[in-house]
Amino acid sequence: MDPAPACPGPDLRPHGPTRYRVPPGAVDTHAHVIGLPPAYPFVASRSYTPPEATAERYLGMLDATGMTHGVLIQVSVHGTDNRLTLETLRAHRERLRGIAVIPLGLPDHALAALKDAGIVGLRLNILYGGGIGFEQLSSYAALAREMGWHLQFLIDARDLAALAPKLADLPVPFVIDHWGHFQVSRGLDDPGFRTLVSLVRDGAWVKLSGAYRNTVGGPPYTDTIPFVRLLHAAAPDRCVWGSDWPHVAHWGPMMNVGDLLDLMADWVPDDTARNRVFVDNAHRLYGFRPVAASDAGLVR
Repeated sequence: MDPAPACPGPDLRPHGPTRYRVPPGAVDTHAHVIGLPPAYPFVASRSYTPPEATAERYLGMLDATGMTHGVLIQVSVHGTDNRLTLETLRAHRERLRGIAVIPLGLPDHALAALKDAGIVGLRLNILYGGGIGFEQLSSYAALAREMGWHLQFLIDARDLAALAPKLADLPVPFVIDHWGHFQVSRGLDDPGFRTLVSLVRDGAWVKLSGAYRNTVGGPPYTDTIPFVRLLHAAAPDRCVWGSDWPHVAHWGPMMNVGDLLDLMADWVPDDTARNRVFVDNAHRLYGFRPVAASDAGLVR
């Protein structure tokens, strides 16, 4: 079997939720833009081969679903080559922010260029290949603190217990992607999930995203509801939502982003609390400015 099999692209006709209205200023905090070789090479260590995911298509998804802002996460298949992410951020400075994957030791001018483009954090990733692991966590934390950034972790919840003491001592905020890639078949009492809830309660941020990665039952992902409700209850002011577009490394039924947005009506049923996840929390973490009523729905 190909060690990096091709994965399908996203639904080409995205739509918004049917169960509520996305609030003005809403932020999709997790998405990727992906280029194709040879212009944008793929790393050899990748575990999947994605199709192209252009900035234009991503912005079209934001428009179609009613999202005002987006946060681009450096995708693992491009390793530490952040060029496409940075090019996209520079072209849409008001609408987008980014999370980079970088080696240590970059010169000051390179770090300044990242920040100027709209990078607000660094990602450490021990899943899917092509990422930066946790061996130099303290050094990345020191760099993030110096730059005014946060850290973002793509990690399996089963690995959190061993890392929890180090995470608790980090000098910067940190975010856990897709609520730790936790498989709900392990149950609410699983030690990894209990560690995740404890970390979130004590100060971690968590992305309410990736339901299709965490589910056992498949669409409409109702088996994820009790888990996300516990995470949200642990820290309603440190939960953010992400589409995970274009849904890389996923070979199951391809959802529409509108389906994932509708699930939020079950994850966070209260309108005010849900709007906080979409807007207030995300603006605070990623540094977006408030959106005036006259700007709602404006394409930037």
